[in-house]
Amino acid sequence: MMSKSMKAFWVLHDGSRIEAAVPQGLSLMEAAMAANVPGILGECGGTMSCATCHVVVDEAWHGSTGEMGDHEDAMLEITEAPRREGSRLSRQLAMSPAQDGITVQVPRD
Repeated sequence: MMSKSMKAFWVLHDGSRIEAAVPQGLSLMEAAMAANVPGILGECGGTMSCATCHVVVDEAWHGSTGEMGDHEDAMLEITEAPRREGSRLSRQLAMSPAQDGITVQVPRD
């Protein structure tokens, strides 16, 4: 049985948007890489050692992304783009029905 795909939206620094269907359980980093979202590199493959999957979760979706762990919190201190409220590593955001329609911003750097 195939899992239901949900929608995710990435807003780039120039205001353009990329939309993709994301299967439940897939991380937003993996979905961004499959959709060729510029600025989401995932150089470490999701091991939380590079922070190249930094996104800023739209305020309306803060409650749907779960708690940030200590290691993710520390990694966000070394991102190229400055950390902001809602900053997360997209590898740590696994798609779920509660996130259907989630919007994240891709930082400029």
